Amino acid sequence: MPDLALHVNATVMCPHGGQANASSSNLRVKVSGMAMASVADQFMIAGCAFMVGNKPQPCVKINWVVPALRVKVNDSAVLLQSSTGLCQSAEQAPQGPPSATATQLRVKGT
Repeated sequence: MPDLALHVNATVMCPHGGQANASSSNLRVKVSGMAMASVADQFMIAGCAFMVGNKPQPCVKINWVVPALRVKVNDSAVLLQSSTGLCQSAEQAPQGPPSATATQLRVKGT
């Protein structure tokens, strides 16, 4: 079943409430006036307050591992609302999956 494609201004959050901001080199393919997000884009997280004991261990980036299977932008697979990713700390410790909660409503992919 197709699901919604992400753009760079979609609301993507870490499991602890931090907001992800996408940085894209895609200047050509847009949806709702914004660049489509792909695995080539960097998603940096701000505002994560996760702690391990007394040590801050915030999520700082997302590593996408299962993007769309059939849709590509500039030879990179696009990201869908159901794409699987892993939030990571600065020390590359896995912190859990991100969630995409708000995106555009027209373009779908598989």
